[in-house]
Amino acid sequence: MVEQELTYQKLQIPSSDIYEAMGYKDSMPDGMVIEEINTLLDRITPLLRPRFFFFLTDGLLDTEKATLTVKDTVLSIGKTIARQLRGSEAFAFFTATAGVEFEEFQHLLQQEDDMVKVYIADSLGSIIAEKAADCMEEELAAFIEKRGWKHTNRYSPGYCGWHVSEQQKLFSLFPVASPCGIQLTDSSLMIPIKSVSGIIGVGSHVRKLEYTCGLCTYENCFRRK
Repeated sequence: MVEQELTYQKLQIPSSDIYEAMGYKDSMPDGMVIEEINTLLDRITPLLRPRFFFFLTDGLLDTEKATLTVKDTVLSIGKTIARQLRGSEAFAFFTATAGVEFEEFQHLLQQEDDMVKVYIADSLGSIIAEKAADCMEEELAAFIEKRGWKHTNRYSPGYCGWHVSEQQKLFSLFPVASPCGIQLTDSSLMIPIKSVSGIIGVGSHVRKLEYTCGLCTYENCFRRK
């Protein structure tokens, strides 16, 4: 079980990632927008407390039924994810979040009624949560290296055929309440909203592959760039 608090500097977010998340693919924002981004970053960076958490557990993967059973809990992860987890000797369950502090800052911006800043912050929050999950993967890789294990990609409820309602089952398996301060609503929404959770397969014979977007029907996935 590993939990870690990060800083914005630790996330190493290039400006190009922020621009892309805002919808600038092959072009640069104008000077006024860049100034708004930099001003926002100056305000938010000292407040940020991104976090991640993961733990390892045994599980029974059934690729035919597309399920993963952990203790008495059966996760219906879908065929795409089940195939990608084949060969796993154990499973890492994780959460990562931009943090409660970031969500409070978003609420402050909404009260200021500056929709440009609200939009920038929304894009930035998604990146922070994903970069925190990237840091989690790096820590996981170091954690399992002593066993000679590797890891798969990470997979979350709501993607690749794994229904978002399964978030409830996922969180029931965590050994601590509210990992990283994240809570679930009855509709399986994570609070803070800028958070991610999911599973990763680990073992001697697993591989981290390119995300199989051609097999997934979710058009709004952040992996589709």
